[in-house]
Amino acid sequence: MPRLSTVLLALLAPLSAMAAPQTYNVDALHSYPTFTVNHLGMATMHGRFDKMSGKVVLDQAAKTGSLEARIATASVSTGDGKRADGTRSRDDHLRAADFFNSAEFPEMVYKSTKLNFNGEALESVEGTLTLLGVTKPVKLNVTSFKCGPHPFNKKPMCGANVEGTIKRTDFGMKFGVPAIADDIKLAIGIEAYPE
Repeated sequence: MPRLSTVLLALLAPLSAMAAPQTYNVDALHSYPTFTVNHLGMATMHGRFDKMSGKVVLDQAAKTGSLEARIATASVSTGDGKRADGTRSRDDHLRAADFFNSAEFPEMVYKSTKLNFNGEALESVEGTLTLLGVTKPVKLNVTSFKCGPHPFNKKPMCGANVEGTIKRTDFGMKFGVPAIADDIKLAIGIEAYPE
């Protein structure tokens, strides 16, 4: 019996290693969140955050894992960063207390609670978004997801695009509603490499 146990353990060891969760660090140079919002009922304004860090844990065999993204609110950029006439720019206003209040809340954080697979395909991520000190559930749909070797350096990596919609008033960001829309469409492109 002890010999049989040893043989079974030897056979199962490679399988358990293959099923082990893998941790990936987000590549900050190729990963960032973007957003769109309707402005004055006239046009769609676009913005992005230039600084994001995070981790992805993925066990593809077990269809489980987690995602954590930390976004620096002061890195918001909408194409109006500094004005020649010295008046406050849109980006400066977005960093102020009316919107992201970056001085008091330097980060917004998304943490997953569940990854939803359909067969091999990752379809959505359920989690919470913490913004302005308020935490609310947010579901993000996965529009693309792929793991494989980097085409140039051949190192393993994963990439994904996720998107969803939040109501900013749910987090206490009420300035300008409804002229500046309540609904904010979010999209995050992520590239990540194993630790």
